[in-house]
Amino acid sequence: MNKRPNILMFMTDNQPAELLGCYGNSEISTPHIDAFAGDAFQFDNAFCVNGMCSPCRASVMTGLMPSQHGIHTWIDDRLRDRWPENWNALDEFRTLPTILADHGYRTALIGKYHMGAPETPQNGFQHWVTSPHGHVTDFWNGTYIENGETRHYDGHSVDYFTDKTIEYLEAIKPDDPFFAFVPYNAPYGHWPALKGRAKNRFRDFYDDVDMHSIPREGIHENAIARFLRKASDSGGGIDHMSELLIPNDLETLRNYYSEMSMVDDGVGRVLAALKRLNIYEDTLIIYTTDHGFSLGHHGIWGHSQATLPSNAHRATFSIPLIFRHGDRMLTTKTPTLVSQIDLFPTLLELAGIAPDGHNANSAAKSFAKALRTGEFDKEDAVFMEQEETRAIRTPKWLYKRRFQLAPAPPYPDELYDLSNDPHEKVNLVAAPEYAKIADELVQRIDRFFGNYAEPKYDLWQGGMAQSNSDKPWLWKQAWGEDWHASFQGD
Repeated sequence: MNKRPNILMFMTDNQPAELLGCYGNSEISTPHIDAFAGDAFQFDNAFCVNGMCSPCRASVMTGLMPSQHGIHTWIDDRLRDRWPENWNALDEFRTLPTILADHGYRTALIGKYHMGAPETPQNGFQHWVTSPHGHVTDFWNGTYIENGETRHYDGHSVDYFTDKTIEYLEAIKPDDPFFAFVPYNAPYGHWPALKGRAKNRFRDFYDDVDMHSIPREGIHENAIARFLRKASDSGGGIDHMSELLIPNDLETLRNYYSEMSMVDDGVGRVLAALKRLNIYEDTLIIYTTDHGFSLGHHGIWGHSQATLPSNAHRATFSIPLIFRHGDRMLTTKTPTLVSQIDLFPTLLELAGIAPDGHNANSAAKSFAKALRTGEFDKEDAVFMEQEETRAIRTPKWLYKRRFQLAPAPPYPDELYDLSNDPHEKVNLVAAPEYAKIADELVQRIDRFFGNYAEPKYDLWQGGMAQSNSDKPWLWKQAWGEDWHASFQGD
């Protein structure tokens, strides 16, 4: 019997695909990831299911959509006092590391968690190195939790997680297959972590970079609407201006790029360790991120929630996805559309584990065979959701369907012809000649979520949100004052 493959998955935080040289960015310095991609299987049209970190991480771990696992936005650490002790947002589901551990894998989380209480291992992870908070306020001088013990590290978080990953790889027994999940908490993209000139060792490289790869567009009216709503909800005293200011703040932009170079350096060091330990060719390596991130596209900086209503443009949902497993996979690029939920069955199949039956009614489809043959046996479409926005992307169309029962006036739908308008600038939803196409895409969206949403967590049918919602006021308008998010107190 062949030994099951080692699996090492890198995941970054808030990184669109185009923030890498191998995805076409000529201003970023990512030589290690670019070289890795040049000897790997690169997906040029991979998409996340949600534009926020916690839902996407949960979907990768379960193969389920947010409307199935109930995590619809980032889990707000400020609500910790309302969580049950050792709360695990995925406790009711079979997770990827749990299944792998049940089949003899040694499992490790070394990086950002953000799916529940971080103090003790959860979801099948045996080795546990993480941050006490999901959000990032500073990359430097951090406190970390290492297998139940609190540690302080004076340097950069990427260096810390890289060092700990290499330590883990050096200690693992040769006969034990491992699953090492390495979710870096960079490049991130927000103040205060990025405010001011970077302090890391790559900052000088970007001092003279023009940053033309960041689009300079007028601030989108929906971004302004989001800012005004956030400012109003906070009651004042909280600065929500960063998402409007960052696209024209060169110091922050260069800081963000330098943090991506820090990640690249960490990836390079881990790959070098695999080679030194003679397990590089025997390890299935995946590079991806939790979700995309708009770098000024459409006049938007940040997540899909950076606008009101939330958006589903390519920049906020496009993610890097690169696979390598020695000569067991093709070295190629593919334009085929894939969803990050497909990682769940794909990794299980590549590990020799039947991918079906672990979480009922998953829409995820394994593409393990395609990694060897280049032939995909799946629907060439992806579905996405961000609370009040549900979307479908095909090679030809992008349709954003909006929840229509609240508020007044309702948020409008959007339709884009990606063949003739790849930058998604012209909304065709009101054009009579596209009415039939629009109706067909709406039906596909409704059919998909009708098949796969779990009523308990289906916001569009009055379901609840685990932990918190980004827009509790909207769901109360629709479903009444009794509607609530689990720990939000709304």
